[in-house]
Amino acid sequence: MIRFGRWSVRKLATSLTAATLAVTAPSAALAEYADVVINRSAEKEGMRPVVFPHWFHRIRFRCKVCHVELGFKMRAGSNQIKMNDIIDGRFCGACHDGETAWSVENCDLCHSGKPGLPPGIFGGHETLGPGRW
Repeated sequence: MIRFGRWSVRKLATSLTAATLAVTAPSAALAEYADVVINRSAEKEGMRPVVFPHWFHRIRFRCKVCHVELGFKMRAGSNQIKMNDIIDGRFCGACHDGETAWSVENCDLCHSGKPGLPPGIFGGHETLGPGRW
Protein backbone atom coordinates (compact mmCIF):
# COMPACT_ATOMS: atom_id res chain seq x y z
CA MET A 1 0.00 0.00 0.00
CA ILE A 2 1.42 3.38 -1.02
CA ARG A 3 1.07 6.07 1.62
CA PHE A 4 1.24 9.86 1.49
CA GLY A 5 1.55 10.85 5.11
CA ARG A 6 -1.54 9.39 6.77
CA TRP A 7 -3.39 9.07 3.44
CA SER A 8 -3.40 5.82 1.49
CA VAL A 9 -3.91 5.89 -2.27
CA ARG A 10 -7.37 4.33 -1.88
CA LYS A 11 -8.45 6.84 0.78
CA LEU A 12 -7.11 9.76 -1.30
CA ALA A 13 -8.90 8.51 -4.46
CA THR A 14 -12.17 7.99 -2.56
CA SER A 15 -12.02 11.49 -1.09
CA LEU A 16 -11.27 13.08 -4.46
CA THR A 17 -14.10 11.17 -6.14
CA ALA A 18 -16.59 12.23 -3.45
CA ALA A 19 -15.48 15.86 -3.71
CA THR A 20 -15.80 15.80 -7.52
CA LEU A 21 -19.30 14.31 -7.35
CA ALA A 22 -20.40 16.89 -4.79
CA VAL A 23 -19.29 19.72 -7.06
CA THR A 24 -20.51 18.33 -10.40
CA ALA A 25 -23.74 16.53 -9.45
CA PRO A 26 -26.82 18.25 -10.87
CA SER A 27 -29.31 19.74 -8.43
CA ALA A 28 -32.73 18.14 -8.18
CA ALA A 29 -34.44 21.31 -6.97
CA LEU A 30 -35.87 23.33 -9.87
CA ALA A 31 -35.90 26.67 -8.06
CA GLU A 32 -32.76 26.24 -6.04
CA TYR A 33 -30.82 28.86 -7.96
CA ALA A 34 -33.53 30.84 -9.69
CA ASP A 35 -35.64 33.96 -9.23
CA VAL A 36 -39.27 33.71 -8.10
CA VAL A 37 -41.64 36.38 -9.40
CA ILE A 38 -44.44 37.23 -6.97
CA ASN A 39 -47.19 39.13 -8.72
CA ARG A 40 -50.50 37.85 -7.42
CA SER A 41 -51.56 41.25 -6.08
CA ALA A 42 -48.60 43.64 -6.47
CA GLU A 43 -49.70 45.23 -9.74
CA LYS A 44 -53.32 45.30 -8.63
CA GLU A 45 -52.10 47.42 -5.72
CA GLY A 46 -50.12 49.74 -8.01
CA MET A 47 -46.67 48.23 -7.36
CA ARG A 48 -44.23 46.49 -9.65
CA PRO A 49 -43.93 42.69 -9.28
CA VAL A 50 -41.64 41.35 -6.58
CA VAL A 51 -38.59 39.46 -7.80
CA PHE A 52 -37.44 37.18 -5.02
CA PRO A 53 -33.83 36.03 -5.58
CA HIS A 54 -34.27 32.47 -4.36
CA TRP A 55 -30.73 31.66 -5.47
CA PHE A 56 -29.30 34.40 -3.22
CA HIS A 57 -31.20 33.17 -0.17
CA ARG A 58 -30.63 29.47 -0.95
CA ILE A 59 -26.86 29.74 -0.99
CA ARG A 60 -26.98 31.30 2.48
CA PHE A 61 -29.77 29.38 4.23
CA ARG A 62 -31.11 25.85 4.40
CA CYS A 63 -34.57 25.28 2.93
CA LYS A 64 -36.12 24.73 6.37
CA VAL A 65 -35.39 28.31 7.47
CA CYS A 66 -38.05 29.72 5.15
CA HIS A 67 -40.15 26.67 4.31
CA VAL A 68 -40.56 25.35 7.85
CA GLU A 69 -39.70 28.09 10.31
CA LEU A 70 -41.28 30.99 8.36
CA GLY A 71 -44.15 29.02 6.85
CA PHE A 72 -43.56 29.47 3.11
CA LYS A 73 -45.20 26.64 1.17
CA MET A 74 -42.84 24.83 -1.22
CA ARG A 75 -44.83 25.66 -4.35
CA ALA A 76 -44.46 28.98 -6.15
CA GLY A 77 -47.75 30.88 -6.12
CA SER A 78 -49.24 29.02 -3.16
CA ASN A 79 -48.46 31.66 -0.53
CA GLN A 80 -50.84 34.55 0.12
CA ILE A 81 -48.24 37.20 0.94
CA LYS A 82 -49.51 40.69 1.77
CA MET A 83 -47.49 43.72 2.79
CA ASN A 84 -49.33 43.81 6.13
CA ASP A 85 -47.96 40.32 6.85
CA ILE A 86 -44.42 41.47 6.09
CA ILE A 87 -44.81 44.62 8.19
CA ASP A 88 -46.10 42.43 11.05
CA GLY A 89 -42.95 40.29 10.85
CA ARG A 90 -44.38 37.34 8.95
CA PHE A 91 -42.88 35.76 5.80
CA CYS A 92 -40.14 38.09 4.47
CA GLY A 93 -40.68 40.45 7.39
CA ALA A 94 -39.11 37.96 9.80
CA CYS A 95 -35.69 39.00 8.46
CA HIS A 96 -36.46 42.19 6.53
CA ASP A 97 -37.00 44.15 9.71
CA GLY A 98 -34.44 46.93 9.29
CA GLU A 99 -31.91 45.14 11.47
CA THR A 100 -31.30 41.70 10.00
CA ALA A 101 -31.91 42.95 6.45
CA TRP A 102 -33.37 46.10 4.90
CA SER A 103 -36.90 47.03 5.87
CA VAL A 104 -40.10 47.62 3.93
CA GLU A 105 -39.31 51.30 3.36
CA ASN A 106 -36.97 50.24 0.53
CA CYS A 107 -39.80 49.21 -1.82
CA ASP A 108 -37.78 49.11 -5.06
CA LEU A 109 -35.33 46.54 -3.71
CA CYS A 110 -38.07 43.89 -3.80
CA HIS A 111 -40.61 45.40 -6.20
CA SER A 112 -38.06 45.36 -9.01
CA GLY A 113 -39.83 43.34 -11.71
CA LYS A 114 -40.91 44.69 -15.05
CA PRO A 115 -44.64 45.53 -15.23
CA GLY A 116 -46.65 42.62 -16.57
CA LEU A 117 -44.15 40.00 -15.44
CA PRO A 118 -46.11 36.80 -14.76
CA PRO A 119 -45.71 34.95 -11.46
CA GLY A 120 -43.45 31.91 -11.47
CA ILE A 121 -39.89 30.65 -11.37
CA PHE A 122 -37.44 32.09 -13.87
CA GLY A 123 -33.81 31.62 -14.73
CA GLY A 124 -31.31 29.61 -12.83
CA HIS A 125 -27.84 30.08 -11.52
CA GLU A 126 -27.06 32.30 -14.50
CA THR A 127 -29.48 35.06 -13.51
CA LEU A 128 -27.89 38.39 -12.74
CA GLY A 129 -30.14 39.21 -9.81
CA PRO A 130 -33.54 40.75 -9.16
CA GLY A 131 -35.25 41.85 -12.36
CA ARG A 132 -32.08 41.78 -14.47
CA TRP A 133 -32.42 38.96 -17.02
